[in-house]
Amino acid sequence: MTTTTARKELPPITISGIDSDRLSKLAELASDRVPETADFLAREVARATVVPSGFPLNGAVAMGSQVEFRDDVTGHVRTVTLVYPEQADISIGRISVLTPIGAALIGLSAGQSIEWQTPAGGLRSLSVLRVG
Repeated sequence: MTTTTARKELPPITISGIDSDRLSKLAELASDRVPETADFLAREVARATVVPSGFPLNGAVAMGSQVEFRDDVTGHVRTVTLVYPEQADISIGRISVLTPIGAALIGLSAGQSIEWQTPAGGLRSLSVLRVG
């Protein structure tokens, strides 16, 4: 029998200064439309280590990054590019940072996993396999 429990600690994440500013504003603007996801994104940005724009992110997921990740519940592996909402098109693998998976991916590096609670109250977990 397997029991799912939330991880106590979130993995450390790193984002650029420009992504931090833009994502904070995006989360604020989206708070009326998608409050749970906007709040999740805002929390992720707030807890991130922010490096000055132009400095290397050492393999961390940034806006425009191609990311291969595994859904830890289903085992399904996907490769997506993390984009702003207006550029999103799941049919060509462009996932919005303003989705729960997109917000979870920002700032993670290969080998890191994150678990979060869905708006419906369930738990989701993913692991980053590769950042390109």
